[in-house]
Amino acid sequence: MILLYGMALERDYESIPGTYVYDAERGRIGYALNMFCMSLNKPENRKSFKEDPGTYLDRFKLTSEQRRAVLERDWLGMLKVGGNIYYTIKIAFCDGLTFQDVAGMMSGVPRETYAQMMLAGGRSPDGNRFKSRPEPEADNG
Repeated sequence: MILLYGMALERDYESIPGTYVYDAERGRIGYALNMFCMSLNKPENRKSFKEDPGTYLDRFKLTSEQRRAVLERDWLGMLKVGGNIYYTIKIAFCDGLTFQDVAGMMSGVPRETYAQMMLAGGRSPDGNRFKSRPEPEADNG
């Protein structure tokens, strides 16, 4: 939801289950989190973060929820609080994880199951289109 001239506006994509679109609002909210993630591009920063994550995070103005999500490796939680997947994945790489590992965790399945699901064409859209609107009925005639 965004505010425009003092009015709250809901975006169409907010009604898609499990979807956290990285838009301008999430970018604003997640700026410090994403800057932390970008800092991990430097080997010396990765080393410092691995040695003492809490102290390293003190360098950034993270919210308590962003800090919790990073420390607990709550991958979906990071996206909910403004993280961009292309930035937050840098944390996973520090931990020796792959993108498939993280995608499996976010989907609630092991990496191998996630990989097979993607090879088979991905997750079915049935029941995954809207949180608050009924599915459109198929026209069979």
